[in-house]
Amino acid sequence: MLVGDILRKKTPRVVTVRMNETVGIAAKLMRANNISALVVKDVVRSEGNTAVGMFTERDVVRAVAEHGANAINVKVSQLVSVQQLVSCTSSDTIEHVRHLMNRHHIRHLPVIDDYSLVSVISMRDIAAAIDEAINGTPQAAA
Repeated sequence: MLVGDILRKKTPRVVTVRMNETVGIAAKLMRANNISALVVKDVVRSEGNTAVGMFTERDVVRAVAEHGANAINVKVSQLVSVQQLVSCTSSDTIEHVRHLMNRHHIRHLPVIDDYSLVSVISMRDIAAAIDEAINGTPQAAA
């Protein structure tokens, strides 16, 4: 099974946050969209649309632990490591993506095809696809 097989069943919308936004804005975006991770985009680069990292619920917790109530004013760029974005393509196998997630201890991967962000795949997406392949019917979202 390939990542693209899963993406065909997902809505194509990807929620992003810019590096210069605050943790408060990022948390509101996650809450409003009922998601636990955002793709971080770099507004400094000339193209302004480059995925550079992921901002997750874990980052919100880390911000609160380190900065207390002032965490809502901390910039996303202070919390996101942009050394090397871990990503996949729609032609990668689910097994490869699971390996990446396990090796890097992450639950969400941006899907980038031809240098363009197309989606985000989560460990939950993979588990649901595997369940569907085994059982033959789509599983209800929890």
